[in-house]
Amino acid sequence: MKSKKQTLPSNSDIIASKIKKGLNSLDELLKLIESMKNTFFADASLELELLLSNGFPLDIIDDKVLLKTKENQIKDQVFCIVDIETNGSNVNKGQVIEIGAVKLKNGEIIDSYESLVYAKDVPPYIQEVTNITPSMLKDAPVLKTVLEEFKIFLEDDVFVAHDIKFDYRFISESFKKYNLGELHNRKLCTIDLSKRTIEAQRYGLDFLKDLLHIDIDTQHRAYSDALSTTYILKESLSKLPEKILTAEDLIAFSKSDNIINSKNNQAKQNRENKTEKED
Repeated sequence: MKSKKQTLPSNSDIIASKIKKGLNSLDELLKLIESMKNTFFADASLELELLLSNGFPLDIIDDKVLLKTKENQIKDQVFCIVDIETNGSNVNKGQVIEIGAVKLKNGEIIDSYESLVYAKDVPPYIQEVTNITPSMLKDAPVLKTVLEEFKIFLEDDVFVAHDIKFDYRFISESFKKYNLGELHNRKLCTIDLSKRTIEAQRYGLDFLKDLLHIDIDTQHRAYSDALSTTYILKESLSKLPEKILTAEDLIAFSKSDNIINSKNNQAKQNRENKTEKED
């Protein structure tokens, strides 16, 4: 049996973890960065500037460092909900052909972004799923332009997606391909969060849309799927335990052991075990 390859935490994840555990001075942070491997710059100050320019949400006030998502109450945090359509699953063989994003703050949509992207080829099965054809893309802006626009739009908001591993990785790799840095935004997966807040048999986007009566007809298009994900996020936020207060609390909760169906399955197993003992 092959062992699963572990994903190593990024430098920004390590920094976030250290700040949550008490690191709070700029000098401490710079020493931490100096000790890291796989940095772009040898100079820690330049590396920190690079992280900030790539979406890492850090405030530096009077030589004190503050992780914005640790300080921000959920109602004050801006979440950027993102969906992409691509013409291939690998960034080296395919590209983004459409991107859609919605910004949510305190339960209200405050901004949005959407764009088709020029591409020469859209495989037939992608056309069938998305209804995006090459003729629709022939006059669309090129990928680098769209990525530049999206990076400015995203800022250092929390990056949210219904399949965070795919969307976040694909966009980050696309940034790197065009020398636009990479993503270091804090991230949140609505599949993970909904498993801890919404009672459901399945957690795919289409199933949750039906379950929650999200009336958006268009499917497998970037903006409409980002909008559907926004409503799923709103539903999840309305069902949080009272102790989940900050954006970092929320991110941690989405990765916790508090999975609804796991609890139900365990309760069912306990009832069955009790019945067997009584018999």
